[in-house]
Amino acid sequence: MAKDIRHNESNSIEELMKFFIKENNLTNGLRQVTIKQLWIEQMGNGVASYTEKVMLKGDLLIVHLTSSVLREELSYGKEKIIRILNEALGEELIKRIRLT
Repeated sequence: MAKDIRHNESNSIEELMKFFIKENNLTNGLRQVTIKQLWIEQMGNGVASYTEKVMLKGDLLIVHLTSSVLREELSYGKEKIIRILNEALGEELIKRIRLT
């Protein structure tokens, strides 16, 4: 397949980008960036201002928060947060969330 994609002049930019990402093992890094951006977009500026770090390890989303009150409040809606983020991602990537 690699030779087909390189020598075919009628490939779309999307196909070429997917190939490039796969060939250079960039999938996990791009997911990390996407997850961080989605957290800010979906949770809003208020939550984002108390967020130190967001990272995905397998199917576990780990979120470091600076406010214990916010952490407690968000812990009641973990399933909803997972659903919202997965819908925004367009795939069921997150199955669990840990708020620290």
